[in-house]
Amino acid sequence: MARTQAADYDERKLAIVEQAAALFASRGFNGASVADIAERCKTSKSLIYHYYESKEDILFDVMISHVRALEAAAADALAANAGAEQKLRDLTQLFMALYVGAADRHKVLLNDLGYVPKARRAEIVAVQRGLIESVRKLLVEIEPALKRRDGASFSAAMLFFGAINWTHTWYDPKGAMTPEALADMAADLTLGGLARAARA
Repeated sequence: MARTQAADYDERKLAIVEQAAALFASRGFNGASVADIAERCKTSKSLIYHYYESKEDILFDVMISHVRALEAAAADALAANAGAEQKLRDLTQLFMALYVGAADRHKVLLNDLGYVPKARRAEIVAVQRGLIESVRKLLVEIEPALKRRDGASFSAAMLFFGAINWTHTWYDPKGAMTPEALADMAADLTLGGLARAARA
């Protein structure tokens, strides 16, 4: 007979993921054990193993939940009834909000992807590549001249992500610049760069 799933099963898994993300972000994947995660969750190791077979499975959920949230944000921005430039601005705002609001997950994604088993890592990478391709197409829509130079549109997309992906290493959301203002600046820099590239 199958075991009945607890009514708060999803909530408990989410709590494990959130606490694990904080530990992995501060200590690195190798620096945090399942016992550490259990202690942070104020529960037992056996209960953690009730929800996850391994620490690597927890790591996967930390990462896949983050990239899926980014994927959903991109889909929302791109489906909006707006011009291409406004879509880029909206997408940048949504991404920045996720980077700031889920800073631990984002840091773990950037630093610890290599610890996810290869088969499951491929799922995360596929979502990341989809995000890059969505941005690449949007940038070409904004500036069709990118199509004239081999690799230009991909490079532009990667420069866009390079401008925002690592903000967690230096940006303080409690400082003088709000996340919204920072996102606006990143969008302005991208759009200004596209205009310059078109003249090159």
